[in-house]
Amino acid sequence: MSEAAIGSDDAQSPLVAYKRILQRVLNLRPSGTRQRLAEAIGKNRSFVSQMASPGNPTPVPAQHLEQIFEICHFAPADRDSFLAAYRLAHPRRLRLLHERHRTRRISVEVPDLEDADRNRKLDAIVTEFAARVAQLLHDD
Repeated sequence: MSEAAIGSDDAQSPLVAYKRILQRVLNLRPSGTRQRLAEAIGKNRSFVSQMASPGNPTPVPAQHLEQIFEICHFAPADRDSFLAAYRLAHPRRLRLLHERHRTRRISVEVPDLEDADRNRKLDAIVTEFAARVAQLLHDD
């Protein structure tokens, strides 16, 4: 569905608003950002494009927001605008996510593989591993 196919009422919806912000931020990033994001969240590149499309009614999964903000390097104003629209579009999602999954950030030193693509893959593996371990511990 194209943006032109979205009705005028929908064009002002919070879902469309936050997706437009995400789309704009992604378009300002270097090539490869969508692929890095896809690897970090365990999806394919086309999922990232669909997730950022204002014409696609599927919501951005709340559990991926922090990774999106980090990988796409959202400016504070863009992050605030995105979250405000996201909260309007999905009033319970962020609250439920934070109630269930309080997190903290740690840093891990890994070897430099001297290849940007291999380094990105290693980063994605470590990030996914940490998320899976945390989920297993949280479920217990």
